[in-house]
Amino acid sequence: MSHTSADKSGRERDSWLGRIIEGRLVTGDFFTRHWLQVFVILAMLLVYITNRYSCQRSMEQIRRLNTRLDIVQTESYRIRGEYMGRIRESQMRHTLDSLGLDLAVQSRPPYHVTTSNPRK
Repeated sequence: MSHTSADKSGRERDSWLGRIIEGRLVTGDFFTRHWLQVFVILAMLLVYITNRYSCQRSMEQIRRLNTRLDIVQTESYRIRGEYMGRIRESQMRHTLDSLGLDLAVQSRPPYHVTTSNPRK
């Protein structure tokens, strides 16, 4: 029976869990044999992390600039409308003054006249 218990403990030590517990899963010999693959994997991992960080930073800047663009466009539309309103009125007054017409801007809006007997 003692042979079976010793056999079990030997198998447990050779299993993955046993190697991890004892620190034999990845040894110095592994790194000396596979140094190029380890280096390439680490370099790829660093490039991936750098690329992801750069992408996130760029996306945040794009969001910030889009918000600023929306604000500037809204302000531009407001200013343009105000400017166009002033230009039209002042241009019309200038034209009327140059023609010598005695017209002025109405203070009341126009109204519609309707008849009760339409022509047939």
